[in-house]
Amino acid sequence: MENLEKIVGDALQQFSRIDDATGLEQAKARFLGKAGALTNLLKGLGKLPADERRDAGSRINAAKDRLEAALAQRRDALAQVQLDARLAEEALDVTLPGRGAGRGRLHPLTRTQDRIEAIFRSIGFDIADGPEIETDWNNFTALNNPENHPARSMQDTFYVENKDADGRPLLLRTHTSPMQVRYARMWVEQFRHAAKVPPIKVIAPGRTYRVDSDATHSPMFHQVEGLWIDEDVSFADLKGVYTDFLRRFFETEELEVRFRPSFFPFTEPSAEIDMAFGAGPNKGQWLEISGAGQVHPTVIRNFGLDPEKYIGFAFGSGIERLAMLRYGIHDLRLFYDGDLRFLQQFA
Repeated sequence: MENLEKIVGDALQQFSRIDDATGLEQAKARFLGKAGALTNLLKGLGKLPADERRDAGSRINAAKDRLEAALAQRRDALAQVQLDARLAEEALDVTLPGRGAGRGRLHPLTRTQDRIEAIFRSIGFDIADGPEIETDWNNFTALNNPENHPARSMQDTFYVENKDADGRPLLLRTHTSPMQVRYARMWVEQFRHAAKVPPIKVIAPGRTYRVDSDATHSPMFHQVEGLWIDEDVSFADLKGVYTDFLRRFFETEELEVRFRPSFFPFTEPSAEIDMAFGAGPNKGQWLEISGAGQVHPTVIRNFGLDPEKYIGFAFGSGIERLAMLRYGIHDLRLFYDGDLRFLQQFA
C-alpha cells in the first residue's frame, strides 16, 4: 500500500500534462483500466490480513474517486479549450454591416404582359388563363381549322403521347385562342337559362409553342388573344379598341395604325394590323403588330351561340413583338438567354 500515494501522484501529474482527449483516455487506462495500477492494488486486497483489508480498501477507493474527479476536471478543461479555439476561428463580428439580399426584378416580358393586362382590364376586359397542353378540337377544329386544313401547316407544333376523347394526340397550344373557346363556352353555359347572354369581353395572355427558332421567332413564345362578342360589336369597335390600346401601350398619340386585308380561318373578314411611329428611330416604318378580324360564324356557333344573333371581333398579338418595339430590342433570343447584363436594364 506504500505505492498508493506514488500512483496517485503520477496519475495526477500525467493528467495535467495531457492536451488531447485521446491521450487522456490512454492515461486513464494505465491507472484505472482493467490492468491499471490502481486496479491491481484492488485485486491484491485479498492477500492482506483481514484486519488490514478494510482500511486498505477504503484508501484505494478514495484514491480512485480522486483520480476520476481529476479526469472529469481535465476532460472539461480540454473541451473548453477546444470550444474556445472553435469560437475564435468561427467568430462573427456583429459590428459589421449586414449583407442585404439582392433585389429581384420582373422579366421584361412579365412587365409587358402586366402592362397589357392593366390596359385591357381598365376598359372592362376579363383576364383568362388555362392549360398549355390542349386538345385538337380546342386548338384547331373549334376555331374553324378542320383536319387537313392547309392553315394547320402554318402552326406546326409539339405533340404529346396522351390522346384526347376523340383519340387524337394532345398538343402544346399554338396560340392562346383555345382559351377564347374555353372561356366563351363556360360563359354561355353560365347564362344558358338567361334571355340574353351578357357580352363576352376577355383577353388570354400566356405561353404558346411552335416549331420556329431564329432572331424573331422562338419555339416557346407569348401571345395575348382578345375577344369581344355581343349583339352589335362591329369592325369599327375592333379598330377603336386596338388603336387605343397601342397608343396607351406605347404612351404616344403619334402613332398610325392601318388594317390590311388578310386571311385567318377563325375570322371573316380578316386583317393584319400594322403600326408606324410618328417619332423616334422607327419613324414612318410600318411594322406588322397583330392579326385580327370579325369572328367567323362557325367559331361563334362552336362557342354555343347563334351567329345570326351574336357577332364580335378577335385579335392576337405577340407579347415579345410588343416588348421588342417598346424597349428597342432587335433579337428576341435575348429574352431567354438569362444574361443579367441584359435583364438588369429593366429595373
